[in-house]
Amino acid sequence: MPPEAEWGLPDTPLLLASASQTRQQMLANAGLRFAAQPANIDEEAVRGGAVAEGLPLPEIAVLLAELKAEVVSARHPDALVIGCDQLLICAGELFAKPADRAAAARQLARLSGRPHELATAVVLLKQGKRLWHHLARPHLTMRALDPQLIETYLDLAGAAVLDSPGCYQIEGPGAQLMQQVSGDWFAILGLPLLELLAQLREYGLAPQARQAE
Repeated sequence: MPPEAEWGLPDTPLLLASASQTRQQMLANAGLRFAAQPANIDEEAVRGGAVAEGLPLPEIAVLLAELKAEVVSARHPDALVIGCDQLLICAGELFAKPADRAAAARQLARLSGRPHELATAVVLLKQGKRLWHHLARPHLTMRALDPQLIETYLDLAGAAVLDSPGCYQIEGPGAQLMQQVSGDWFAILGLPLLELLAQLREYGLAPQARQAE
């Protein structure tokens, strides 16, 4: 029996377990009908526990995405829930969203001139059970940044730097920080959109393209 038959997905509400305006805009631009239901979990504690247990660093993004989706799924068991997470990994170290501007400046200084990857995960849950997941791992290299350039960038970007683990909005002024980018553009923005849309089409929850007559 296909998953959509088992779960009755064509008639299922679609929820995004995220407060990210970028992710919401991506889904809306793709023509999806959904509602955002942010989930609050102690991400720092989860990351610390997963690292202590030896979970591969990219897989921690999958774990966090699933935990967020589980919170929303518990409140809305009849909905199909999209959970997302993104972690930055540089030289075997995890970087999370900075707490404030000073932390953002420190993170940018540490990333200056160095390659890193963005482990970007998406999961689909219904009734607390994972139906599907995908992990994308685009790679980026930041150009060398001197302290004055970092401060100038932070002035320009404002509070948006606190919304990503790399402290950059690459679709905006953060592009000025990059030397090289490789991988899925949507995943860099925070959601592997094409893979998600393909899966949602399997469930009848994303627009289908008409075949040429």
